[in-house]
Amino acid sequence: MKTKLIAPSLLSADFGNLQRDIEMLNQSQADWLHVDVMDGRFVPNISFGFPVMKTIRQHAKKFIDVHLMIVEPEKYVEEFINQGADLVSVHYEACTHLHRVINLIQDKGAKAGVVLNPATPVLMLEDIIADVDLVLLMSVNPGFGGQKFIENTYKKIAETRDLILSNNSTALIQIDGGVNLDNASKLFEAGADVLVAGNAVFSVDSPEKMIELLKI
Repeated sequence: MKTKLIAPSLLSADFGNLQRDIEMLNQSQADWLHVDVMDGRFVPNISFGFPVMKTIRQHAKKFIDVHLMIVEPEKYVEEFINQGADLVSVHYEACTHLHRVINLIQDKGAKAGVVLNPATPVLMLEDIIADVDLVLLMSVNPGFGGQKFIENTYKKIAETRDLILSNNSTALIQIDGGVNLDNASKLFEAGADVLVAGNAVFSVDSPEKMIELLKI
C-alpha cells in the first residue's frame, strides 16, 4: 500500500503553547512531527535549537523528523540525535562531504535524509540515493513559511522516484513547502510519501480535521 504520511511543521505552531500543540498532534492522525532548524546563515531566518528540541522530545509521542537548514550540519547532527531526533535531514547544498554526514547520522542511530533546494537538480543525488533513508524536495525556497508552492516539484518527484527505483533504494520522498488541500492528493499521486504541512494545519480552527483531510 502506498505510503501517505503527514508531518505537521512545528515552525507554524504556537510557541507560547508548544506543549499544548504537541499534545494535540499526539492525539491526531499526524504521523511525524517536523522540526525546522534555521541558523540565519544558510537561510535568512533563525528558528530554534537544542533547548526547544529537548522540550519537543519530552512531550512528543510520535516520530520526530528534524530538517537542518544550517551550514556545517556535521557539527550538530549528533546533539540533535541525542536530544531525540529520529530522522535528521541535511541539505545537499550545505554539505561538502555529504556521504560522511549521512553515515554519521546513521551510525548514531537515526534515519538520514538529504534535502534539495528548488533549483538543485535531482541528478545530483545519483551517488548518494542508495545510502539515504529519505529525500526531501523543497517546494518553496527554504527559510520562511507561507510561501507559494513551486509547480516544478511534480517533475522533480517523478525524477526522484525513477532514481530510487533504478538504484534499488528504499528512500521515502518528502515534500516541504506550500502543501495544502489543493495539492496534497496530487503530490501523493505523483509519488510523494511524506508531506510537511505548517500553515495549512495550524492556521485553521481544527488542525486535527485538516490532517485527516490531507491524508485522503
